[in-house]
Amino acid sequence: MFLEAKDIVKAFGAFRAVDGADISVAENEIVGLIGPNGAGKSTFFNCLAGDAEPTSGTIRFLDQDLTRATPEAHARLGMARTFQVPVTFEDMTVLQNVMVGAFLRHPHRTDAQDKSRQVLEFTGLAHLAGSPARSLGTPGRKRLEIARALATEPRLLLLDEALAGLTPAEVRLAIDLVRKIQQQGITIIIVEHIMEVILSLAERAVVFHQGKVIAKGAPRAVVDDPAVVSAYLGHHMKRVRM
Repeated sequence: MFLEAKDIVKAFGAFRAVDGADISVAENEIVGLIGPNGAGKSTFFNCLAGDAEPTSGTIRFLDQDLTRATPEAHARLGMARTFQVPVTFEDMTVLQNVMVGAFLRHPHRTDAQDKSRQVLEFTGLAHLAGSPARSLGTPGRKRLEIARALATEPRLLLLDEALAGLTPAEVRLAIDLVRKIQQQGITIIIVEHIMEVILSLAERAVVFHQGKVIAKGAPRAVVDDPAVVSAYLGHHMKRVRM
């Protein structure tokens, strides 16, 4: 299996933010993680990315045990992530921000710069290469996060609400970019609150509630799951399906 996490528990004292969650992801899939606020999906996501160490359970990626590995080890093996709140180096240019990611595989400045320009072209940011990161609005910052992650040449990209805060038109453009990324052979796990995004993009959805996985499957089948309706969607599900 490309990525497999088994019996993941993340406890904070007596509280289990993640309580025995499992996931398996095949190469070149797009898998969506959904659930209400506090459901445990973001904590589980952070465990997969190496930013939180599970209390128990195992995480294997490309046949390597990454359960307690550092974020750097995750990146070197081919796993990259974005953050819900974009993390940018404000006083650096857009190109320089992307080069931070490119240096992982390309230690020479010229090579890192060439790689970064390719990524900026791919993500539609080439015209902003020389602009300071602080000049970008929300859509640009979200796209810059993705570009910097792509510059590490990942095989698995973890997107943490990469489409949140965008207008409907911007969401459509971002969906197109995610599809282009998948077409490059990159597997994607996406945490997202916007159900329309999961329905549009994901081949499978994994639903969290109170730290547990309560449903898995094709997104439209998950929408109809009574446990999901009760725990998460409710009246919102009806709006999505209109």
